[in-house]
Amino acid sequence: MPASGFNHWDIAAGKGNKPSPKRDWRSYNEELVVRGEFLLNVRPFKRWKRELKKANENKRGRPYLYPDSFVRWQAVWHQWVDYRGLEGIARALKAFHLIPRADDYTTAWHRISKMVPEIRLPSAKELEIAADGTGLKTGSADEYLTYRYGRPEKTKKHVLLVITVDGKRRKLLSADAYIEGRGHSEARTAVTMVAEVRERGKRIKRFYGDGAYDASLVFSSLRDAENAVKIRTNATTYRSRGSKRRRDEVRRYHSLGYKRWKEQTGYGRRWAAEGFFLAMKRKFGEDTSSRKPQTLTVEAVQRAWAYDEMACYAGARTRKGEARESTRKSTA
Repeated sequence: MPASGFNHWDIAAGKGNKPSPKRDWRSYNEELVVRGEFLLNVRPFKRWKRELKKANENKRGRPYLYPDSFVRWQAVWHQWVDYRGLEGIARALKAFHLIPRADDYTTAWHRISKMVPEIRLPSAKELEIAADGTGLKTGSADEYLTYRYGRPEKTKKHVLLVITVDGKRRKLLSADAYIEGRGHSEARTAVTMVAEVRERGKRIKRFYGDGAYDASLVFSSLRDAENAVKIRTNATTYRSRGSKRRRDEVRRYHSLGYKRWKEQTGYGRRWAAEGFFLAMKRKFGEDTSSRKPQTLTVEAVQRAWAYDEMACYAGARTRKGEARESTRKSTA
């Protein structure tokens, strides 16, 4: 069962533009409650010394004083709390004897601002991938200076976050970010992320994407995967000379028309990626706090990862609780 409370996805007949999820509202409500529990989950810190010992094996220079599990936990909190606030939370945990020592805000900044988290993949061998991109706002600290001193406001760039999501489970698979106008296109970024998923031993059954992914390099990278990439309205076979696969898909799209094409391909499952962004922004907002380009992109990737970690934790805990309840009822 996916972490979002959906039992399964069902593309309704004749309505391929949107998935028709059958949601267990009781289970989903419990997951939303358990996500709050994640923020106070200190169980991993019981392995503090063992984790540090392993991390410092063969390490040159000053040894780590705080394990990666603690830094990852702080990175999730950082979606709401600044670095000095993280130091205050750490002090409180130490006062309650939940951790052996508390880090200061400088240490938290050094560890978190450079942390590119590893995204866990689902156990399934075959995945249906939906790709999409969104923009996150950069900080607005210079607005006061403009108002107070009349300085011309600099043109602000968005941070573009591109993700791939399992279309069935709404599970994050990969994420990448870059400053607007400085990185690759969404299509090229998605090709790289799809290749990384394959390298981790997963087979791609189908790829979903909007018109931003209607590019020859995307179709060439699909191999034996089914295509559910929306063709641009002005697409012609003349522009597809670099990819026979795209040429065939353009002809197929024009032959069927958009409505029949989306019904046959299940294009509506691309909503999984858009839904992930909507939920992530509703939880954390769309403003970033970092100022340097490198830390901005890291913060954007961490935001997607943090939401996925909370959702996966809640889903696993809820399923475990439901299994215990079912066993209790069957033996009663």
